[in-house]
Amino acid sequence: MDGNPRRVAVVAVPPVTAFDLAIPGLVFGELVFDGRPAYEVRVCAARPGVVRGIGGLEVVVPHDLGVIADADTVIVTGIGEREQTDPRVLDALREAAAAGRRIASICSGAFVLAEAGLLDGRAATTYWTLSDEFRRRFPDVDLVGDVLFVDDGQVLTSAGGSAGVDLCLHLIRADLGAAVAARAARTLVAGPMRPGGQAQIVEAPVPPENGLSLAATREWALRRLDRPLSLADLAGHARTSVRTLTRRFRAETGLSPLQWLLHRRLDRALELLETTDLPMDHIAHRSGIGSADSLRRHLSRRTGLTPRAYRAAFGRAPGTPGAPAVTGAPGETVRP
Repeated sequence: MDGNPRRVAVVAVPPVTAFDLAIPGLVFGELVFDGRPAYEVRVCAARPGVVRGIGGLEVVVPHDLGVIADADTVIVTGIGEREQTDPRVLDALREAAAAGRRIASICSGAFVLAEAGLLDGRAATTYWTLSDEFRRRFPDVDLVGDVLFVDDGQVLTSAGGSAGVDLCLHLIRADLGAAVAARAARTLVAGPMRPGGQAQIVEAPVPPENGLSLAATREWALRRLDRPLSLADLAGHARTSVRTLTRRFRAETGLSPLQWLLHRRLDRALELLETTDLPMDHIAHRSGIGSADSLRRHLSRRTGLTPRAYRAAFGRAPGTPGAPAVTGAPGETVRP
């Protein structure tokens, strides 16, 4: 980072959803890196001023589409009407893509990107209730209908609601590393960033009233990531069968128990790579991944980088200004 904040242009396509429109500002707007704002967020529209919102709301948008020209990232937010987007918006998005800007969408904003031709031949997602309509209108897009977000390189798309938060945290991790993204999540009082491939539809997103949530078992596992953990271990802690554990785990998290464990182990490994100078085999051990070879394989699949390349890009020696704390589960500190 050169000291200047990364510029994010948020495009409001009326009628706007106030929640979706607010997500980038909430996630990026207050983030500080090396003592300076990490991002500058500007909201724009084809016609700045009062923009019609869903549910009788009106939103004041201060900027016109000119802010897209010097943005590093352009995010199109969800819309209520999904046809006949203002041609000026489509032209501005095409020009941004041609200039190499990173383009993203939240919820039905994917319809705008598809209308602009930016998703042809790409994998993408949108809010699950709109999947059939999207497929009918844009058959040249490889729609992945039941995931939180899709990162297809220059162009990223997310589902609705809180999936937009996950997408923005994913962008922070790509820019500044996993530890900074985790700090942003904690500031938002959000849980660990959910992987993009997690299912949109989760049967029990909050603990059920009967007290049978597996939250305590997940917290127990987070404190033991450096140890071997089997399905039997998790089921034993939850005092249930492996079959019931697997069914309830997927209902609560959208992932199988072992998928969830692997994602949390990789999160731990990324933070250790960024904040310590531990050898690779030690990081693999502390994160429960096993060996340096296994760490290299899993990390390359997730980030496209080897562990050494990731450390070179995001590593920050402990104690240097702006270095994030190395933390595990709540109340646990991992010391280099």
